[in-house]
Amino acid sequence: MRETRRLKPVKESRLGDKLLRSAQQARDWVNGKPGRVRVTYVRVPQDVRKLRAKMGLSQTIQNWEQEHRRPEGPARTLLAAIARNPHAVEEALGSS
Repeated sequence: MRETRRLKPVKESRLGDKLLRSAQQARDWVNGKPGRVRVTYVRVPQDVRKLRAKMGLSQTIQNWEQEHRRPEGPARTLLAAIARNPHAVEEALGSS
């Protein structure tokens, strides 16, 4: 049998503390508790179909185009960036 060594407990990292605090703040915000939080709303282009056609992309976001679903989180941010500066996004993704 192979013997395993126990590692000494590591002090919590500053990053870990920040992540934990952020999660607690998010929970409090969702539950309606007052606190200091920053909420960022990203405007999404209304016509995703036009945006996709302008970029020459295939139809991979059908549910958004047909408005069965709305993009959330990072997808909203990416759509806003594409609408504002499609060439920069293409360059960043290496697709130009």
